[in-house]
Parts: sequence; C-alpha cells; structure tokens
Amino acid sequence: MNFLAILPTLLIVALALVMFGLGLSLVPDDFKRLRHHPKAVVVALLLQVLVLPLACYGLVVALKVQPVLAIGLLLLAASPGGVTANLFSHLFGGNVAMNISLTAINTVLSIVSLPLIANLAIATFANGGQVVPLQFAKVAEVIAVVLVPVGLGMWVRGKSPAFSQRMDGPMKIFSALVLAAITVLAIAKEWDALVRSFASIGTAVIAFNLVSLLAGYCVPRAAGLDKPLSTAIGFEIGIHNSTLAIFIALSVLQNFELALPAAVYSVVMYVTATLFGLLVLRPRR
Repeated sequence: MNFLAILPTLLIVALALVMFGLGLSLVPDDFKRLRHHPKAVVVALLLQVLVLPLACYGLVVALKVQPVLAIGLLLLAASPGGVTANLFSHLFGGNVAMNISLTAINTVLSIVSLPLIANLAIATFANGGQVVPLQFAKVAEVIAVVLVPVGLGMWVRGKSPAFSQRMDGPMKIFSALVLAAITVLAIAKEWDALVRSFASIGTAVIAFNLVSLLAGYCVPRAAGLDKPLSTAIGFEIGIHNSTLAIFIALSVLQNFELALPAAVYSVVMYVTATLFGLLVLRPRR
C-alpha cells in the first residue's frame, strides 16, 4: 500500500509547483486563442468520452482480461486527463493552454461520464452490485492543483515579466527532475507488487496507453490540426488521472484489485509518454 499512499501525495505537491511554473509561461491571450480552435476541443472531447472507453472495452475483451481487472482498466479509461498531461505537453512542445482548458472541461464532464462508464463496466463484468457516485470533490481537487497554481503563475508573470522569463529554463529542468524522481520512487516502492500485477494486466495497460497516445495525436493530425494542438491532445487523451481511478477503486468501491490497473499504469505511463514525446519531437528527414 506504500505506493498507493505516497505517490498521490507527491504528485499533488510536486505538480502544483510545476503548474505554477507553467503559469509563468502563459498569458491570457493563450486561452483567448482557444475560441479559434473549436475543432480541437470537439475532437478531444469525443476521443475522451466515447472513443477511449470503447477502445478499452475492445482491448479487455480481446485480451480476455479478468473481470475485476477489466473494470479497473475501464475506470482508468473513464478518468479525465491528469495534471501530468500538462507537464508532458509543456516539455514536448504542446499547446499548454489547450491542455489546461481540456483538463478543466474533461474533469467537469467526468462528474457524469465517469460514474456512467464505471457502472456500465460493473454491470457488464460483475453483474452489478456497486454504484459509483458523482465525484464533485475531485473537481475541486483539480481546480486546486491545476487552475490555482497556473493562475498564480500567470499573475506573477503579469507583475514581473522579466522574472518569468528568467525562471522558464529552470522550471523546465525542475519539471524533468520531478518526472524522473516520481518514476524511480514509484518503481522502487512497490516493485514486487507491480511485477505481480504486471503479469496479469501489464499487456492490456500498455496497449491501452499506446492506443490512447496514438489516437490522441494521430486523429487530430488527420483532422487537420497543427502539431502543437495535436501534441497537447495526444498527452491529454493519452495520460489519464490514475490518482482518481485509484481513489474510486479504494475509497468508493473499496476493492484493492480494482486499483491495480491504475497502479501499474501510473508507472508505465511515464516511460511510454516520454518515448511518445521524443517520437513526436523527432524532426522529419
């Protein structure tokens, strides 16, 4: 349980600081420009709410995932993009303003979509029994972890543009170090448990993660969106809020096995997302 207990706290504290750093690089016009990209918003929301849950369902059926783990993976699929998506987008050239806006929108939508998808998964794979209530408290958590630090960073930039410019490089380095530290800690703390879990759910988790990242990037590109927008959507769709999925599994449904897919995912996503980011940034010859 050390992994589940320590990692969410570290993410909340560290990523709040990272979000402040992102705020230092943003201005209000970054968000105003989003109204000129309605296609991007529509594509991202359709991918998040409809395409990914269906793709996840197809994967768990095709790979014959155990029912309890199938429900856990669908919980993850139904979870909105996490604040880590904003960090990866920042590091790999995505439109961060789009990420932040999509995180806020997806989180609000998840108040309805997440319980609906989770309950359908329970009814399909476990013949019902437990009900997932609406998670209003998690919306407040995302506001606290994402919007408040970003807003504070933007306020600081407005008051001291020179300071913000000086801090841009150091904050990116700090962001990379945070990613590395969290990854190493997550692997070290629960290595044995993750290895055991990986044997039964690892293939499905990695497949779902790759499908999410690729669909999140390739579909927007096919729809004619530019690379920064597509990169932002790729990370927003490809990096789910594993903390939220773990919270629902442990606190609402009170089943540790349901949390295993999200626990495995919260480790492997750092590797797959980093490789994906390097691939997206690779210049074409």
